[in-house]
Amino acid sequence: MKNWTVKELQHQFRQLRLAETAEELPQLLREAEKASWTYVELLEALTRHERTKREAKNLEKRLKWARFPFGKQLDTFELSGQHIVTARQLAQLRELSWLEQQYNIILLGPPGIGKTHIAIGLGMEAVHRGFHAYFVTMGELLQLLKTEEYLNKAKVQLKRMRSADLVIIDDLMYMAMDQREANLFFHLVNHLYERSSIILTSNKSPEEWGHLIGDQGITTAILDRLLHRVEVIHGGENEESHRMKNRQRIFSTKV
Repeated sequence: MKNWTVKELQHQFRQLRLAETAEELPQLLREAEKASWTYVELLEALTRHERTKREAKNLEKRLKWARFPFGKQLDTFELSGQHIVTARQLAQLRELSWLEQQYNIILLGPPGIGKTHIAIGLGMEAVHRGFHAYFVTMGELLQLLKTEEYLNKAKVQLKRMRSADLVIIDDLMYMAMDQREANLFFHLVNHLYERSSIILTSNKSPEEWGHLIGDQGITTAILDRLLHRVEVIHGGENEESHRMKNRQRIFSTKV
């Protein structure tokens, strides 16, 4: 039986696509010799190292594909002084049972009350739990849909979106759609229907969407799919913006 060198063993690990183990092998062998590990303990250390590194790389990849504009965590959401969600509701949302059952979430209310923070926080929670998420603003989404036929970048992004477990669409219905945009948006919602969960943030209620979409038939079809299995969370109209409450001032409040 041939006695392989460490470099030869590293090569064999790489051939087996165990690149992380190959990289760490010299250090692990030194630790095994120093601590007099058994064969089972050494194998356990090798497999644990490979699994941990792979999980970290997969997480990094999922976070990159999710395209979150910033890394908001649910733990940093200020529950005091707001009326969007209670502590219990937020705890239930972060359990992600709604995601496992393909429920949608619609976050409604005026700008600056934390809708996007909650949406991204739930997306981050999903990614860390092994789900694939995708974040896009409504403006970006319409541009992707309209250029999919001839832009490879749009094709790649929409392919990732359509295969995601969770799609977050921020600032839905912030402006009116034309007929083509409405049709393209309907086909996307129809594709995601009962395949993925969708989180929508909007400062317009679903009752107002028809005026912005224009076509009542398309509006009804979109709402039928979005509202079939959904939790609608309302932020009060008189809710003060978090950005205003926590703004940094140039001038002192004292005269």
